[in-house]
Amino acid sequence: MNVAIYRDILLQKRAELEHTASVGAIQTSMEHNNGRQGDMADQASGTNEVHIHLRLKQTDAKILQAIDEALVRIEKGTFGLCRDCGEPIAEARLNAIPWTLVCITCKEKQKA
Repeated sequence: MNVAIYRDILLQKRAELEHTASVGAIQTSMEHNNGRQGDMADQASGTNEVHIHLRLKQTDAKILQAIDEALVRIEKGTFGLCRDCGEPIAEARLNAIPWTLVCITCKEKQKA
């Protein structure tokens, strides 16, 4: 397994999320400055959008943390090994979710 490829993928994904976060902060600031306008339905819709944006930010923050932890595992030489069972994580899983901590078998056990 070529960890340099995964390092590049992780760094690219981190840059994308950081860019999205900065653009989102500017947009939220602009929307906040517009004040509350429109009828109650418009205001309710705006409130729902705020909740959606907050959840997306929380998800992005968790992924950023997982990416940083994966980069540390690359430096330590433990990247690609399941945290729970110690077995190698399948490359197909790493290609889909390069910041994952566990193999598919252990992930399925967690869900059960």
